[in-house]
Amino acid sequence: MPKLKTKSSVKKRFRLTGTGKVIMAQAGKRHGMRKRSPEMRRTARGTTIMRECDAKIVRRFMPYGI
Repeated sequence: MPKLKTKSSVKKRFRLTGTGKVIMAQAGKRHGMRKRSPEMRRTARGTTIMRECDAKIVRRFMPYGI
């Protein structure tokens, strides 16, 4: 069998934890931060764990992990 290629867009946007969960950047941080509440700005800082239903799709694109 030939080797499977990792999707280039996926390796730029996501990482896997040691237990196999998918880490992603928080959504909704690109613009318009002044109108958001300070609490939302604080919680949107950094990264978050992706939901399992979406993580299945992402893991399919990285066959060997990253």
